[in-house]
Amino acid sequence: MPGDGDEDGERGRRSEAPAPAAADATDRAASGSQATEGTTERTATEGNGVIVPLRLYKTVTVFATLIAVTGVLAGFVLLDAATDRGQAAPGEVDPLLALAGLAAIVLGAAVYAFSTRFRTRGMRKAQAGGNEGKENE
Repeated sequence: MPGDGDEDGERGRRSEAPAPAAADATDRAASGSQATEGTTERTATEGNGVIVPLRLYKTVTVFATLIAVTGVLAGFVLLDAATDRGQAAPGEVDPLLALAGLAAIVLGAAVYAFSTRFRTRGMRKAQAGGNEGKENE
């Protein structure tokens, strides 16, 4: 019977074999684009992130944050104007202006969310557990 358990374990490992191979291909693609970072600015994906050169990462971060903050603030200003600072009766609310405000807020949030996918070489995704502080000490 111990042999049967080993065979089941082997089958389980064999069925998982394609996943590490795919991960190896991703790692090779990421390291290949990073090795040529100085000559060409190719990008590679790593999990849910996109590996980019540091200069591009800084540019994306700055402009995405600027667009996101501007969109959210403009959205609240539009909502404020549509509802006359929250004091308008329901019949007096401008629905088009209110929808434009909501759309601006959603657009700002979406730009920020998509900008968080960009990473540079050496950056890690945040772990679900709170162990990061202990590793960095």
